[in-house]
Parts: sequence; C-alpha cells; structure tokens
Amino acid sequence: MPYKRVLLKVSGAALGEDGGIDGARVGALAEQVQHVTAKGVQLAIVVGGGNIFRGSEAAKAGMDRATADYAGMLATIINALALQDALERRGVPTRTQSAIEVRAVAESYIRRRAVRHLEKGRVVIFAAGTGNPYMTTDTAASLRAVEIGAEVLLMAKNKVDGVYDSDPRVEPAARRFEELSYLDALNLRVKVIDSMALSLCMENSIPIIVFDIQAPHGVERAVEGQRIGTLITAQSTMTEAR
Repeated sequence: MPYKRVLLKVSGAALGEDGGIDGARVGALAEQVQHVTAKGVQLAIVVGGGNIFRGSEAAKAGMDRATADYAGMLATIINALALQDALERRGVPTRTQSAIEVRAVAESYIRRRAVRHLEKGRVVIFAAGTGNPYMTTDTAASLRAVEIGAEVLLMAKNKVDGVYDSDPRVEPAARRFEELSYLDALNLRVKVIDSMALSLCMENSIPIIVFDIQAPHGVERAVEGQRIGTLITAQSTMTEAR
C-alpha cells in the first residue's frame, strides 16, 4: 500500500445537494472508507458544508462575512456527524473533532489526540474547518494534513474528475491534466483547490490527488496508488490526460 496515513477532503456537495444530506452518497463514501481502513490505512477526513450552507455566497448576499463563515462551520459539523454515524453503523470506529467547541457532539481538535486516534485504527473526522473565518475547508484540509503527518492529500470533488486548464462545464475543449507541479497549478489558478491550500502542501511536500468522488472505488484506487484524477507534486510535469 503506497500510503499509510491519508487525509481525505470531501466537499459538502459530495454528501448532498439543495440544502440537505443524501443518505445514499454518505453511505457510499462510508463503504469506501470501511474498505480502505480494513487494509490498515490510517485515514482522517475533512468535510465541507456547501450542501447545507455556503458562507461565501451568504456574504455576497449581504451577510457579515465572519458570521457567514461561522455558519458554514456549523454546516460542516452536521455533515461530520452524518458521516460518523454511517461509519459507526458499519463497525468503523470513528471520532469527530471540531475546530470550534461543541462538546456535546464532538471532541475539540487536539493534534496529539487526533494522531493517537489514528494510531489506534480510528477514523478521525475534522469539522469546522480551521475554526477561523475567511479560511476555506481546502485550507483546513492541507493544514490538518501537515499537522498529522499525512503522506498524501486526497481532494474528492463532486462531478469534477481532475484539474483542467479551464472550466469544462463552460469550455467543451478544456484539457484535463494527469500530472501538474504545485507551481503549474498555482499559475493556472485552478478553481478546484484554493491557492493557500496549494502553497501549504508545496511548502511541506505533500502530494495532492484531485479526483471525482463519484468515480467507482475512487478513494480506494487513490490510496492504492492507481492512476486517477490529477496528481499534483513538486516533480510532476504538465502532462495532459490521454
């Protein structure tokens, strides 16, 4: 197994749409996580909250940005609890840690405790982003990956199967890349991962794999080192998908 400790970032849209949670999607993700951890992989997960509330969109509509971002953090906690429940019903020991204090439903984030959970074979779900407004859950994912010593950051997107040179939903001729360097990705100003998250991974030499959560066995394939989505590393050249 190429990777022993993995940070998986799951967008809120991958868990549901239109302000809710799709039980089938959450269950499918939990099943993949179950298979991965059964192989001895230590797995931590950062969840987004866009299926319930998007702070950036609320801010554009006139809501105070910091308040909107905190509301978005609460949305990630809801998603984290749904995923935790799905995993535990499948017999996967799970702990949810939140960057903002919600003692009744989740542990507060403590790095050493999170690492200890992973060492004991528990899945750790990180909720509430970094706990700070103006920071995306992508940034939270890269930060947690660095903190726990993850060997790779898996960016699981909804209906986005990698990094393109332009928006494939707008440009039918958009090119998808199999491999990119961090600098190439920053220069392209890719939309599927923010620049702060990219920079943090670059500074700490953590490879990123961007792939579609809907791809069959996508998480398992990425963890096993199979070719899927787009790989972003320091050494990668700008290689287009065939």
